[in-house]
Amino acid sequence: MHPRRPDGFDGLGYRGVSRDELGPGSRPSRSSSELGAWVTSPPDIPGSRNLHWGEKTPPYGVGTPLGGAGSNEEANLGAGGRSAEQLNRFAGFGIGLASLFTENVLAHPCIVLRRQCQVNYHARNYHLTPFTIVNIMYCINKTQGPRALWKGMGSTFIVQGITLGTEGIISEFTPLPRELSHKWNLKQIGGHLLLKGLTRVIAMPFYSASLIETVQSEIIRDNPGILDCVKEGIGRVVGLGVPHSKRLLPLMVLIFPTALHGVLHYVISSIVQKLVLFVLKKDNSHNLPTDSSASVQSMLDAYFPELIASFAASLCADVMLYPLETVLHRLHIQGTRTIIDNTDLGYEVLPINTQYEGMKDCINVIKREEGMKGFYKGFGAVIVQYTLHVAVLLLTKIIYSALLQNVS
Repeated sequence: MHPRRPDGFDGLGYRGVSRDELGPGSRPSRSSSELGAWVTSPPDIPGSRNLHWGEKTPPYGVGTPLGGAGSNEEANLGAGGRSAEQLNRFAGFGIGLASLFTENVLAHPCIVLRRQCQVNYHARNYHLTPFTIVNIMYCINKTQGPRALWKGMGSTFIVQGITLGTEGIISEFTPLPRELSHKWNLKQIGGHLLLKGLTRVIAMPFYSASLIETVQSEIIRDNPGILDCVKEGIGRVVGLGVPHSKRLLPLMVLIFPTALHGVLHYVISSIVQKLVLFVLKKDNSHNLPTDSSASVQSMLDAYFPELIASFAASLCADVMLYPLETVLHRLHIQGTRTIIDNTDLGYEVLPINTQYEGMKDCINVIKREEGMKGFYKGFGAVIVQYTLHVAVLLLTKIIYSALLQNVS
């Protein structure tokens, strides 16, 4: 490969000697100083080591050497920043995981007892406060063991998976949007809510089977398999499986209350979450931290507003829709030959023998026989559930702040 040279390059003009000064057949003598005079450094390339146009690249022996003190300082700062960033990501993942663990695992005993209280029309103790709920949880755990408070947890995860999978499939093969863009309109909102309603309706048989697993007493309950929820849900759709009584309501009667509860829960939680997140971000923009705590506060602000907004959204939706949820669970459980724990004593069982004709009849019967407080049976379990959630969030925030301050 021939080297590229400028036109007229002969290697002589670069040391101030013309060809005419040399005789024929003679070769110029080249000393080391002369060679250094015409062997130049590579041309300057814009965007390479030079910062200003027209400067020549200094030799490596002049100025700051490669790998000098400046590079070491930047390397040290980069290593510290990377370690802080890795800790930040790890801590954020841990905070989110702790929130999910509290919401789906640690709070499951509260969900079990809350549902048992909702469907127990015999109960004289409504358990509206957390104190009676804790007492009855202790009695059930003492007489039946800890499994009585953790039953049906696997089926609840299966129902969540079916719901998410159904929503994804429907949105993939239909024009119904799974998420709303910033430039939404009424048509997109209607399609989005229709998608949520259809998802709840399709998952309804499996939700009913999961509800039965969570309220069925551990005393007469066999050890169910992980996929029994799916089998019983399909059996209820096709009319096969475990025989039910004549009081079992058809699925067509359950469609409206199930879809109504699911859509309203989603709408309320979405609105509350947006409002809380807007308020928290607005407060954080006004309360700017000092330089010493800027990094810690910024990292905290990156995770906790989302968790607090999600927590507040779930709490408001559960509280506002608790009467509707009580009606929904009683309609789902009717005619399934389910036997539940006695929530007044904690060591007996009771059958479910309701005879509601539909949603309207269920509301009227509860109002007439149990009063308005009957819609809030087991509400103390909600207070215990979200108190645990708050405690876990505060604990993770304290640990996270201490770790970040130690690193910074």
